[in-house]
Amino acid sequence: MNYTFSERMKNMNGTATREIFKLLGDPSIISFAGGNPAIECLPTERVKEIANDICASPDFPRVLQYGLTAGFPEFRELLCKYVETAGIYGAKTENVLVISGGQQGIDLALKAFIDPGDVILVEDPTYLAFLQLANSYEGVCVGVKADENGLDLADLEAKIKKHKPKVLYCVPTFSNPTGKTYSAENRKAIAEMTAKYGVIVLEDDPYSKLRFKGEYLPAMKSYDEAGNIIFISSFSKIISPGNRTGVAVASPEIIRKMEIGKQGTDLHTPNLSQMITYEYLRRGYLEPDLEKAVKIYGEKKAAMSAAIAKYMPEEFECTDPDGGLFIWGRFPEKIDVVKIFPEAIARKVAYIQGCVFFADGSGTNYVRLNYSYASPAQIDEGIARLGELFKEKLAK
Repeated sequence: MNYTFSERMKNMNGTATREIFKLLGDPSIISFAGGNPAIECLPTERVKEIANDICASPDFPRVLQYGLTAGFPEFRELLCKYVETAGIYGAKTENVLVISGGQQGIDLALKAFIDPGDVILVEDPTYLAFLQLANSYEGVCVGVKADENGLDLADLEAKIKKHKPKVLYCVPTFSNPTGKTYSAENRKAIAEMTAKYGVIVLEDDPYSKLRFKGEYLPAMKSYDEAGNIIFISSFSKIISPGNRTGVAVASPEIIRKMEIGKQGTDLHTPNLSQMITYEYLRRGYLEPDLEKAVKIYGEKKAAMSAAIAKYMPEEFECTDPDGGLFIWGRFPEKIDVVKIFPEAIARKVAYIQGCVFFADGSGTNYVRLNYSYASPAQIDEGIARLGELFKEKLAK
């Protein structure tokens, strides 16, 4: 049968990471392609304890019933305090929406603001799943230049004036894919500029708690005086990706629109996921568990940096992040990592090709390398395999 799918679906493809996961059924493949937290960092015993307590509670029937779309009230009140750790003070429950992971927050914000043909500014490069979601709403993504301190403010203003965008999307702390972090001055300037021109900012913050060196920086939302910034944070990287729980913070008017959009998507985030996350935070488990996780990620990142220095060709340039899960690297332009990828798989190692992170599809000489999931020994071996492969290609 010939199926006639919607025009919207023509703009959607599986994300590169999800498609690559299909290739990785072979446990001998060392993968630097995903963004999974380390298995040893998942709070398995804590979650077992909390889940058992919830199931034994006389309040357990509440878990099995429908809940409020915005999230259950006690959790939202706790989240008002939680976001203070990001420098966001004064949030009330009407500013908070419980979401089914950060990805849903992005989707709901785009649903609330984007019509077909609307321009969305993004850092070049940016999170590949955002580009896919923007395509699904028929938005037009335009890249903004960036450096080690954040967005190029002159380029940002020029593109705001030229394109009159509805939304700016960015990941200011330990960006996916680059691992870079915007300076405090850059965050403040972006907040002021977008307020001046009436641009909504979608600030995605899944990684800021995973800092293993350097000083903490407050969220861009902390500089929001116009009510134009939507802050989205997820518990996927610091508690459990499978729990699918996150938080959006914005003006009550924006939160209400996102809540209406969520009603038609999933009614509400699963009550059990909400209650597990609520109890995990309420019992004070996050800080000690984060301390352990951050130490592990710091060691893995150091292992990857050392392996890159040891094995990769000298022409390879890469970032040196202070946290997060990724290193971003660049080869000379004659190297096409897309074409080389099948050869990497044949050598039992995987990466993500950089072109999927650029709004215009350029960047075929860039790679994103994830260090969170593999062991230090696997990191050393995997980078050695890649180094050998790319040295051979450069020699030709």
